[in-house]
Amino acid sequence: MAVASEVDDGVGGSAGMESTNTGKKVGALDTMFQVSVTNRCTCTVRTVFLRADGFTSAVAVDPKLFRQAGSAGYLVGDGRRIPSAKSVTFQYAWDHYFKMTPASIQAN
Repeated sequence: MAVASEVDDGVGGSAGMESTNTGKKVGALDTMFQVSVTNRCTCTVRTVFLRADGFTSAVAVDPKLFRQAGSAGYLVGDGRRIPSAKSVTFQYAWDHYFKMTPASIQAN
């Protein structure tokens, strides 16, 4: 199963997000999911935020890749620049996938 969505900054910057069930089990009940946020712009993007209501994980997620940042949502890639056609990828484990939707993005 893969779920995809996209965010556009309104001035040409865009990023796509895809969440995929890896098929790997963690413990008895949890499934590993992989999330990739890809810069689909010819420019560089930064400060990408996702919405992920109720997000939690049975395995640690590197906070430099994905972390809650207050009411803005979850910051991707430590807010750093993502070059054109490059991705930031992280994994989490839970008994179901979390709906993640792009919240905002800044293009350089």
